[in-house]
This record gives sequence, structure tokens and C-alpha cells, in this order.
Amino acid sequence: MKDNKIDKRKPIKKIPGKKIMPNTPKFNIMWLYAAIIIGLFAVQYMFSGNNAKTITYQKFENEMLKPRDVEKLVAYKSNDLIAVEVYIKKDRLNQPKYDAVRTKSNFNMSATNPQFVFTDGSFDGLQAKLKEAEKDIPTEQHTPLNIESRESPWAGWFMSFILPILLLIGFWVFIMRRMGGGAGGGGGGQIFNIGKSKATLFDKETQVSITFNDVAGLEEAKQEVMEIVDFLKNPKKYTNLGGKIPKGALLVGAPGTGKTLMAKAVAGEAQVPFFSLSGSDFVEMFVGVGASRVRDLFKQAKDKAPCIIFIDEIDAIGRARGKNNIVGGNDERENTLNQLLVEMDGFGTDSGIIILAATNRPDVLDSALLRPGRFDRQISIDKPDLVGREQIFKVHLKPLKLAGEVDAKKLSAQTPGFAGAEIANVCNEAALIAARRDKEAVDMHDFQDAIDRVIGGLEKKNKIISPEEKRIVAYHEAGHAIAGWFLEHADPLVKVSIVPRGVAALGYAQYLPKEQFLYTTEQLLDGMCMTLGGRVAEDLVFGKISTGAQNDLERITKLSYAMVTIYGMNDKVGNVSFNDTQGEYQFNKPYSEKTSEIIDIEVRNQIDRAYQRTKNLLNEKREGLEKLAHKLLEKEILFQSDLEEILGKRPFDNRTTYDEFVNGVPEAGDDVRENLEHEGVIDHNMDLPENRSTQD
Repeated sequence: MKDNKIDKRKPIKKIPGKKIMPNTPKFNIMWLYAAIIIGLFAVQYMFSGNNAKTITYQKFENEMLKPRDVEKLVAYKSNDLIAVEVYIKKDRLNQPKYDAVRTKSNFNMSATNPQFVFTDGSFDGLQAKLKEAEKDIPTEQHTPLNIESRESPWAGWFMSFILPILLLIGFWVFIMRRMGGGAGGGGGGQIFNIGKSKATLFDKETQVSITFNDVAGLEEAKQEVMEIVDFLKNPKKYTNLGGKIPKGALLVGAPGTGKTLMAKAVAGEAQVPFFSLSGSDFVEMFVGVGASRVRDLFKQAKDKAPCIIFIDEIDAIGRARGKNNIVGGNDERENTLNQLLVEMDGFGTDSGIIILAATNRPDVLDSALLRPGRFDRQISIDKPDLVGREQIFKVHLKPLKLAGEVDAKKLSAQTPGFAGAEIANVCNEAALIAARRDKEAVDMHDFQDAIDRVIGGLEKKNKIISPEEKRIVAYHEAGHAIAGWFLEHADPLVKVSIVPRGVAALGYAQYLPKEQFLYTTEQLLDGMCMTLGGRVAEDLVFGKISTGAQNDLERITKLSYAMVTIYGMNDKVGNVSFNDTQGEYQFNKPYSEKTSEIIDIEVRNQIDRAYQRTKNLLNEKREGLEKLAHKLLEKEILFQSDLEEILGKRPFDNRTTYDEFVNGVPEAGDDVRENLEHEGVIDHNMDLPENRSTQD
């Protein structure tokens, strides 16, 4: 019958020149568990001391008790009888009659365990028998009898034998599952999975709900990213003309402008697998882990190709190499970056993987990372302009219950310089404020308060300020208002207040800056004079100065040095720029000590001239300064219409961006108070030393 059996094994296909390796059985971890359990049982048996020999009472009395070989007796309750353990004196164990128990005790490596055990009816009967047997011996020399209360032998056996084994087995299984990446933890967190990628995979089963419709105000950038998604959906549309799919795109922009939101929209729109992770996910204290995670990430991506990899905050591993290294040290971050460069465009790079990355610090990235072939496109995501802010407001206003007067166009004009995240925060704060006031809908007044809340902080009407400090704050803010009102290139003032707001701001003046990207020397100098208006007003009125201008001085110092050293707006220093965007001048200045001295002198002279110019202006308008300060002390908050009533119309015809963008906005009257109550970017001009400026 053996000849009739059919061998179902497949024949081994021999390849010329290649050695065939035999199929060795795989190691099963369960064999290791079994070996550990058997070893524990063996150790427990070998070293267990509960191996006393059972004897009768008569043998005990005749052969051990009467010859005075017994050191002590221990009696305890065992079921319905009394169990008595017999301990033989060490010097008597050498006798031939104890050879069996002596050999057993040595094997168990225990000299304190009982050698014999017998049973009896009760404690009282046992004591009577012992007393009778030792009646001829003095009482003080009687064999000591200790009576103990012990648990059931089964319970003791379980506690001393089974329970430790179960605990050891449970601990071992837990450790092995953690090391092997079982249910005990997530991927990459175990000992053997530490080199695995931590990327989160989004595919058809775990689709992101955000789409390009949720991204507003970034039309040019969105068009670039949408094209990448279209590459993956319709590759033949581009490859038919000889083009190649871009390998990578770098999203660059300030914090809060929507880089991560754009990546989420790509994940929601793309019909391909999407891997998402942060640059810090590659960083680990162990050597080689970062590079291993990069390799594992691209291995998974190749298996899922075509796909997209998104690395947020790539500057965590993409910093320029060779800077700030410890001599003789091994920079793990550089090893990770080297592996990333090889995977992105190395010798054996495969196609079908598109890499998106985001950073707000492109200046620190390595030049090899930015070259075409790795990141073919750098997509700039700037802060939105007026039209962009209007579109972003429309997106975030959709889920809110709005009053009929709410206009996204007016809100966008009142929030110059706001990023998308700040606009989302304004909308959320407005809803919270309306709910706090028990309103059924969110109106413009709630949005205006939310803008002030986001920019300037919480209004503190109950903060205790002395009358003298309040006068100083009033004249300080009036000085800013006068300088801004009568300087042609200064931003038009909308609101001035001496109500404390934020952490340490005792007052503020609010302006409506014009949307522009280029500034002339005259505009910067007028802005410097307007910033110095508060300090000059204190000096003129009180003959002394306070710490309230600390923030103003920081701003004008920074601006003046920029004009001299970066923008080339100084005759003596000349048309040179020492702007250090790459951090190359960290330790050594790019100019001599003599040039440094000239720069310091020119900055000081420029600030002195601006101070004197502002002082002359406030002396000329001293009457308006006094009226404005007294009005502030009376009402605490003044608007543009109040300034026009006190100072007259602004002697310039420059229209603000708000007027140009929003049609039908009146120039004066009650409507201005209602519509422009909180316009523009807040300017903390009366800050304590630790407060910061919001217009830096």
C-alpha cells in the first residue's frame, strides 16, 4: 500500500548557480513557554522543604523523644487531627538511624525543615502524652512544643507554588507580546517595533471628511495642490505629453495660514492611500531609529503606491547639515535626513510616491532637500488678503446662527493681517460671547468684541488704577492719537481707549492700516513718530516719563535698525543689507567695529530726530492734546467720530482700505461709531515692560 501513496509535495525548482536552502521549521514561542513552566516545576520540587517522613507516635516516643534527640515540636490543626512536625538536633542527625532523612535534607538544601511528622487526636492529649513520657526529666528540660495556626494545606500549596508560577507566566506573556507588537501596544512603541514608522494611514476605509471646499483664501496654493491630486487620478493626461508627475511639494507659510488644513484636504480629495506623520516622529534617543523609520515608511508607501506621504513640520529633521554639531559626536538627525534624501531621490528610487511637507521655517532647511527632484515645487501659503479673508470668514460663518447684519466683507476689512486660524478663533469667540449674553443669534457687536478679545485680550473694567496713573495713560494715548491724526503717512486711528485689557495693557490706540507690501522712508518715519507720541506727551505734560512706553521703544528701535542695516535707508551706511535669513552671522558680524559704531550712531540720531519732530507736533497741537485727554478721562473710549469732533477732519484725503473695499461706508456720524467700533489691528501703546506688541 505504501507504493500507492501519492506525494503531493511540489517539486523544488532548481536554479542554476543558486544554492537551495532547506526549509527549516520556524521557532514557536510556545516551546519557550513550556520550557519555562517545566523548569519552574523542577526548581519548586528540588528546593521544596515540605518532605518530612511520616511516622507513628510510638516510634517517635521510643526512638527520638526518650533518647533526647528531639530539638522541638511544632503542632498545628490538619483537618480533624493534629499534625506534629519533629525537628531533630543537628548533632544527632549524624547517627545511622537518621541516614535517610539526612540525605534528603542535604538534597533539598534545607537544614531548618522538619525531618519527621506524625498525627494525634488533640492538643490536650498530645501534651498529656509528652508530659507522661518525660516525667523523669526536669521540667525545664522538656522538649518545647509550639502550637501554630495554619491554613489548609491546599491553600498554602496554591499560594506558595501555583500562584508564583501563574504570576511569572503572566508577566512573561505580557513582555513577549509587548516586544512582539501584540495587543499590548501600538505599532512602533514596542522594543522590536521601535524602528517601525509611526505614520497614520488614511485610505478608503478611513477617509478624511475635509475637502478643498473647506479651504478658502488660498486660491493659488489650492490650485497647485489640486493639480497634484489630479496627477494621481488622471496620470495619462500629463504623461501623454511627456511630462512627469512631481515627486514632492513643500508647503511654506507662517503659522496658522492653513498648511496642515491643505494637507487634510488632499487626504480627503485623493483617492489613493495617504500617510500622515510629523517630523518629530522620526526623532528618537536610540541610534539608527530615525533612519530605520524612514526606510519602513517608504517600504509601506511602495506597497501602497501610488500614494501620498505628508510630513508636517519637516524642519525637525530637515535642518541644514554641518551646523551646531558637537565635535566627534554622531548626529542622529543628520543620519535620518541622509536616509530621507536617499529615499526621495536616490539611486534606486521608485515612482508612484508623492511627498507633501509643511514648514514655517524654510530658511533652516538643507539645500539638498529643497532641490528639484525631491521637492519639485515650493508652494507659498501667505496670510490672506482682503478677498481671501472674506472667503475664510464665509467658511467659518456657515455653522453659526447669524443675525442679518453680519457681513463677511466688513469683517474681513476689520481684520487686517489675520491668518486663517485667527479668523476661525474670532468666529468661535463671537459665538461664545453671544451665548454668554443669552442671544439667539450672533450679531456684529459680538464679532467686534471677539476681534478685540483675540487681539488684545480680556477687557478688565474692574482693574484698580490710581487717578494719577489714569491721567498718565490718558495723555499717553492722546499723544498717539494726535500724532497719528496729523501725520500724513500714519495709519488712520479708529478707536482709542484707556480701559485695561489683556495681561498688562493699561490702554491702547487702534488703527486701520492700509493693505500694502512696500513702504517708503516717509511712511516708516511717520510710523515711528506716531509710536513715540505717547512718550513725548508724558514728557511735555508731566515733565517726567514712565515705563508705559517700553513696548513703543522696542518697536521703534527694531524698526530703526532695520531701516539702517537691512533696507539701506541711511546715507552714511549706504545701500547695503546685513539681513541674516540663514543664520550665518550668529557669532560673527558681517561688518567691522567701525561700521557697527556708525550704525549705532545713525540709529540713535534717527530716533532723536523723530522724537524732536513729534515733540514739535504735539507742542503745536497742545490744545487738542489737552481736550482729547480730558475727553478720554471722561468717557474712557473714543471713536473716530469723537476725534473729528474734537480735532476736526483729518487734513488728508487718503482713503483707507476699508473705505475702498466696503461700499457705502459713511465717513462720520453715528454710523461710524456703530460700524467701525473695533476696526483694525490693535496697537498696545501703553504696555507694561513685560507686555508684547501685536503689530511686530
